[in-house]
Amino acid sequence: MRIGLLGTGPWAARVHAPVLAAHPSYEFAGVWARRPEAADALGEAHGVPGYADLDRLLSEVDAVSIALPPTVQADLAVRAAEAGCHLLLDKPVALTVPDARRVVRATGAHGVASVVFFTVRFGGEQIPWIEKQAATGGWFTGRSDWLGSVFAPDSTSPYAASPWRREKGALWDVGPHALSVLLPVLGDVTLVTAVAGPLDTVHLVLRHAGGASSTLALSLTAPVAAGGTGMELRGESGVVHLPERGEGPVAALHRALDALAESARTGEPHPCDAAFGLRTVEILAAAERSLAAGGPVEV
Repeated sequence: MRIGLLGTGPWAARVHAPVLAAHPSYEFAGVWARRPEAADALGEAHGVPGYADLDRLLSEVDAVSIALPPTVQADLAVRAAEAGCHLLLDKPVALTVPDARRVVRATGAHGVASVVFFTVRFGGEQIPWIEKQAATGGWFTGRSDWLGSVFAPDSTSPYAASPWRREKGALWDVGPHALSVLLPVLGDVTLVTAVAGPLDTVHLVLRHAGGASSTLALSLTAPVAAGGTGMELRGESGVVHLPERGEGPVAALHRALDALAESARTGEPHPCDAAFGLRTVEILAAAERSLAAGGPVEV
C-alpha cells in the first residue's frame, strides 16, 4: 500500500517517518504538514515529496499514518476516511467523545481499516503476555502505574513543548496506555472514580464488567528518579507483572502497520481499531467528570 504521513513533529520525525520508509509492506509516498516547509524537509530526509495540499496526498495514497495532536487528529482522520484511506491513528483518538465517534462513523461509512497505535499493545513481549492473561481469566484486581517526567523540572523530554499534553495532562497522555492493557484482560469499565494528586497526577479506581477492579496512578510530572511504569494483576492464578518494555516504539509501530495491512486485506477489525480508541476516550471523559463531581461516574 502507498501510505502518507500527516505531521512533522518529534513523534513523526523520530518514529513514524523512519518506519514508513523501512516497512516492506508499504510504499512511503509523501508527507503533509500545516507548514509546507516542514513537510518538504522531513520528506527530503526520507526521499519522498512534501505536500502542501492534503487532498492531493489523500488522493494518491491508500493509507495515512497520523502523528499529530489529538486536537486536530479527528478532523483529519474523518477527511482521510472519506477519501478512502485506511487509518493508522495515534492515541488518544480525540479529546472529546463526539469527535471520537465521528472517526468511528467515518471508518464504518467508508469501509476503511483503522488501528490505534497504543505502543504497549504492540510490544514484542507484551502482546503474548496480554493474550495469555486474557485467556487465563479469574483476575481479582489490577494495579497500573504510569509515572512520567515529561514536565519535571530537570526533564529533557522532546515532548515537553507539547501544548495539548500540558493542558490535558497525564490522564489523556498515558491513561490510554494503561487502559489499552487493562481492558482486554479485565474487561470493559462500568464505573470510574478519579482523584487528583500532585500537579497533573491523577489516581483512578475502575470497576470492570467481569467483577474485577483496578487502580491507576498517572503522571507526567513525577520526579525523574521516581518515574517508571508497571502493571500487576492478582487473581486465582496468583500474581503476574507486565514485562518491562525492552524495545522502543519503532519495532512496535512496525507491528501496528502489519496489523493495519492485515485488517485492510481481510476486512476484519483489529482489536485496537477506532472503536476501541473511542471506548478509551469515553472512559477518560468519565474520569474528567468524576474529578469535577468528586465522586464515581458510570461509563
